[in-house]
Amino acid sequence: MITINEHFLKLKAGYLFPEISRRVGSFQKANPDANIIRLGIGDVVKPLAPAIVEAFHAGVDQMSQADSFKGYGPEQGYDFLINAIIENDFKSRSVDISTDEVFVSDGSKCDSGNIQEIFGLDNVIAITDPVYPVYVDTNVMAGRSGEGDEQGCYAGMVYMPCTAENNFTPALPSEPVDLIYLCYPNNPTGTVASKETLAQWVNYAKENKAIILFDAAYERFITDPSIPHSIFEIPGAKEVAIEFRSFSKTAGFTGTRCGFTVIPKEVKAYTESGEAIEVNRIWNRRHCTKFNGVSYPVQVAAAAVYSDEGKKQIDENVSYYMENASIIRTHLQELGIEIYGGENAPYVWLKTPDGRSSWDFFDQCLENAHVVGTPGAGFGPSGEGYFRLSAFGFRDNINEAMQRLKKL
Repeated sequence: MITINEHFLKLKAGYLFPEISRRVGSFQKANPDANIIRLGIGDVVKPLAPAIVEAFHAGVDQMSQADSFKGYGPEQGYDFLINAIIENDFKSRSVDISTDEVFVSDGSKCDSGNIQEIFGLDNVIAITDPVYPVYVDTNVMAGRSGEGDEQGCYAGMVYMPCTAENNFTPALPSEPVDLIYLCYPNNPTGTVASKETLAQWVNYAKENKAIILFDAAYERFITDPSIPHSIFEIPGAKEVAIEFRSFSKTAGFTGTRCGFTVIPKEVKAYTESGEAIEVNRIWNRRHCTKFNGVSYPVQVAAAAVYSDEGKKQIDENVSYYMENASIIRTHLQELGIEIYGGENAPYVWLKTPDGRSSWDFFDQCLENAHVVGTPGAGFGPSGEGYFRLSAFGFRDNINEAMQRLKKL
């Protein structure tokens, strides 16, 4: 008799964004004339920058000629892209990363979800709450948790609340943990971490032989020069941290798929007997076994992100989205709503009015204003009573959405 992986059955309800799509779809079917503005899922709307499109075309043209055709490439990524990543994202910030520490992939969502495969099932997971659901769900699927309770907390996981009361900065765990998920600029709250805060986490990881899984997918949106873009800017972080990066939101690759993960060779995990093992080597083995690499034209396009024209054009797109965030913040402040984020990240995190639940506020916005956001409860128990609005939208839609919300 074939059996199922019963850990999947522990997952509460559906994955957050498909559930949003289901509700929106049902409403649209019942109200076909409704003009719905979607500020929920963090998907970009601006097209690929001209410099990227030009490079993309060049890569495709190369694939059309026998003398420049590319078959299977290196699973870790082509050197031309890896070198551009190192030069622009790390060396420019005085971070020393070698080429065999960068792994090009089809996005940080996949890598941040898959990385847990190479660690033992008895590791204790620590997550900020609210949290990007992928971190939690993939560990539940693997069997690192018990059952979930009514609030959505899974037994065996350590939840670190991030609310207005603690300025969305989680306290260090009071108990030893092994894998620590951090995301800055944070999704969903839009908040950031200072060098001092990250240094505390690095010290904690070193003292407890833990590893930090650092999701920096939104680093390009940081405007405050005092805020680090990479955890590797913190002394000692290369011994205890893995960093995930993405071209999705910064360069519009949500439909093109490209990102990368950095695993310094100093990062170690241990066997049951206490032998130190390079995590880089284990991930490389997993990566080569389960992944054939990002397509050549996509990597050529990604490399163009770092060209002079590419940088300029992407900065314009990032500025466009951040101006959207500023518009959202301004209008919500005029309504007297408590808001957070939106200054170093493309997400605005708001306190739901009148103590409404997150999903009740979602339904109210959808049904009465035809505006879609993301209920905070979908990101974890501490997200209840909050709501996320995405700045990824066309300016006219952002302005229209704010006018509609004012009428609620």
